[in-house]
Amino acid sequence: MGTTRGLHYHHRPQRGAGRPRRPHCRPPPLPLHRPRPPPLPHLFPCRHERHRAGHVVAADPAPAGAEVHDGRRRPHVPVVQHLPAAAHDADFFTEGLWAQLPPPWQTALGSAPPPQLARLLGGPDPGGPGPLWPLSLLAFAAASRALSFPRGRPGAAPRPPCHSRRLHPLLRRHVKPKKQHEIRRLGKLLQRLSQATGCTRMVDVGAGQGHLSRFLAFGLGLSVTAVEGDGRLATAAERFDRELLRELHKTGGAPPQRRRGPPRPSDGARVLVTGLHACGDLSPALLRHFARSPSVAAVASVGCCYMKLSTPPGYPLSSWVSALPGHELSYRARESACHALEQYRGRLGGGSPRLRAHCYRAVLETLIRGARPGLRRPGVQTVKKAHALSFPQYARLGLPRVGLDPASIPLDSDAVGTMLEQQHKVVAFFSLTLLLAPLVETLILLDRLLYLRERGFHCALVPLFDPRFSPRNLVLVAARCPLGTVLAGLEDEDGSNDEAESPPEEQSPPAQ
Repeated sequence: MGTTRGLHYHHRPQRGAGRPRRPHCRPPPLPLHRPRPPPLPHLFPCRHERHRAGHVVAADPAPAGAEVHDGRRRPHVPVVQHLPAAAHDADFFTEGLWAQLPPPWQTALGSAPPPQLARLLGGPDPGGPGPLWPLSLLAFAAASRALSFPRGRPGAAPRPPCHSRRLHPLLRRHVKPKKQHEIRRLGKLLQRLSQATGCTRMVDVGAGQGHLSRFLAFGLGLSVTAVEGDGRLATAAERFDRELLRELHKTGGAPPQRRRGPPRPSDGARVLVTGLHACGDLSPALLRHFARSPSVAAVASVGCCYMKLSTPPGYPLSSWVSALPGHELSYRARESACHALEQYRGRLGGGSPRLRAHCYRAVLETLIRGARPGLRRPGVQTVKKAHALSFPQYARLGLPRVGLDPASIPLDSDAVGTMLEQQHKVVAFFSLTLLLAPLVETLILLDRLLYLRERGFHCALVPLFDPRFSPRNLVLVAARCPLGTVLAGLEDEDGSNDEAESPPEEQSPPAQ
């Protein structure tokens, strides 16, 4: 029998029927597997809860006087510093990345069609014959998935993004289906936080065009302060607000009070802070502000653009991760954590022609490096619909963006043709990068969760959005009070109810 607590597995032979018991002949229990216990559950006894709407890791604050980091260092991090997470697919030919893979991996990956690569990334079995995967590659993939935080929402029915009928039509204007899904789900979570903390004042940091702020104010009746540093986005938000107010005036709806500028200071007033896809260092800044400001009752943060983190102070935040040897994450490793694994897996499964763009970029980098050796991975902007172009057409659009004349570079040479024939290898290598992407994101987000836990806060990581069309779907929730009531009802907000009927067009959002 095995015990998951100590991770020790013992085997006890069964005695034959009718045979006399001879204890001196029976071998002692044999430990078949004795790995080190995993660092996080061992050092931080968290509650692991599974909901129909997704997986939740909730961490209680550390007991008073408890030592959060026990001094033992375990080298779990350095794997992400090596291939393929720290490699860029644009360097595939210039750095000889394929040759750096183990030979058995080269053989298997080189013969794997895209649907089989999707299966390696956790997709469904496409059926039919496939490559014989090396055991080391299967173990690598299994370890990457096991160490990554679950991103899926098991209760969600597979459905492409569509307009959310649970948002009032006036609140859906100018809002793409992806953003509708995000603001509705996050808005409901913030509403639960408001009820749990007794705080009705929200601060939306990095509000952009104000879609979340409008839903919180007009749809849920909360008092909202929107903060945005980009003047163009703030101007657009004000224009959308005026449009909504005009519609409310026509239908007789009573708009909430509205005022420009920061809120007036109030003694004892508390706020909830949120940031939907707060870019780079903005997410760590929100967490630090929450930790240092008693007036902030709770925070809900959805990060993005991990490659823009300053290292440090944006990463690492926690003392525990800071003490890990090899915890540093390169720019490329952090950039890989921003990729959309589920979307790419879908492209592999369908053999999408969009996969061609990865090889185009790698060949273009080779031509750029040959013409100007000192120019390494210049910022070539994305060429729209690159997969629909021939490589010469693609190169003629990309080379001028780095100051090179396409006429001076042979675009149809034998060398270019040889590289283009290796598209399947480029795609396979990039798939390995995507395999590690959730693992890198898990490390970054768990570092933030541990930072809050080290300071005694209640916190949780929740896969709130559908990752198939909202890749950065993990929200970090922290509060100064227990989160049990907030997390317990998340299954009732399952996205399968998005298609519920909305109020008729002529009705106004509820005024409160």
